[in-house]
Amino acid sequence: MAEGELPAVLILDIGGTHGILEDLAALLKKHFQLITMREFLANKEEMSKKIQSVFVFERRPTIDRELLESLPNLKVIGNSGVGVDHLDLKMISSFGVKVTNTPHAVAEPTADIGMALMLASARRLVEGNALNFLG
Repeated sequence: MAEGELPAVLILDIGGTHGILEDLAALLKKHFQLITMREFLANKEEMSKKIQSVFVFERRPTIDRELLESLPNLKVIGNSGVGVDHLDLKMISSFGVKVTNTPHAVAEPTADIGMALMLASARRLVEGNALNFLG
């Protein structure tokens, strides 16, 4: 990494069906050079040396042995979610790579939705709402 150059992070894509949200991409660009999987695959030799981190969003990109072998300077995999069950932690650590996640990031919204569903069920709100449209 050259002086003044931002650390490079591999992501699947920006926007679209499986890419990171555009607002999140804008935030990340303040601190990192974002490299999409398409850009990486188009110029693997040059890009592989730059990438120090992979940002996993909604379980993508898939972290497998082939990807890890192609990223010699990879230091950390940042997983945006609570669990890491989709990651082979033993294999990843064998490459000397650390894994992070956000265990509390969605705790409160999940609790809010859970409470809303329980209240809606207890008060039969969905049924009442359907009856209201019939009347």
